[in-house]
Amino acid sequence: MALEWIYGLPITSKVDVYSFGMTLLEIISGRRNLGMNWQVSSKHYFASWAETQISEGNMRYIVDEIVVLVEETDIEEMKRAIVIGLLCIEGEEEMRPSMEQVVQMLEGKMDPQTL
Repeated sequence: MALEWIYGLPITSKVDVYSFGMTLLEIISGRRNLGMNWQVSSKHYFASWAETQISEGNMRYIVDEIVVLVEETDIEEMKRAIVIGLLCIEGEEEMRPSMEQVVQMLEGKMDPQTL
């Protein structure tokens, strides 16, 4: 749930961007944001954990092992999708891309690093 909902802040289209980003990350990883099988700890909040894995070069730990087994998996495309998902769930609403930018990034028409 986006922070805007939690703190009673004005709801904008960036809430939908947040939800899309979290859903994208859950699909890629095959994990829920906060699952019952995770230990209760801030290090197990999925978004923080995924960001740490990317920065440490451990992207393969993020991707669902079923996806990794598929030979046609393009690791660079997977990394792009993960980075986009992380951009979408930024805590500060104004730091999140618009859905138009998200689509452009997913299509490869815009570099996620330019935001």
